[in-house]
Amino acid sequence: MAERMIQTPLGPITLTASDGAITALDWREGACDGTPELCAAEVQLGEYFAGTRRDFDLPLHVAASEFQQRICARMQAIPFGETVTYGDLARELGAPAQAIGTGCGGNPIAIIIPCHRVLGATSLGGFSAKGGVETKVWLLRHEGAAGLLI
Repeated sequence: MAERMIQTPLGPITLTASDGAITALDWREGACDGTPELCAAEVQLGEYFAGTRRDFDLPLHVAASEFQQRICARMQAIPFGETVTYGDLARELGAPAQAIGTGCGGNPIAIIIPCHRVLGATSLGGFSAKGGVETKVWLLRHEGAAGLLI
């Protein structure tokens, strides 16, 4: 397993990779390994935060249940600057909204798998990363989805 820490406007984050795929994004300081997938992720996250990248093209591996993998795959399909509700995902995946919320909270690769684009029907919902909902708001504003926050 290799790690690469990068500085972002939200503070340091550490990406973890194993067997050629990104497996985690954590809100902490870490090592600075230089595997190809970690270097590509650093470049793409830098472009995302600079406002020049809207989609990520990285090898990802979500080591989780099939249901968690389905939730993560569906979150990856939410376009930059757009949002869906937990209820929308629940209907699409045939699961209770609470299970979808738990699945969003269990996303191991936040930002790259954009769980911040999933909202409650009448609220922002939660965000389990460092900074909580404030970080979610920052990411939504960065993507131009701030109109949803008024």
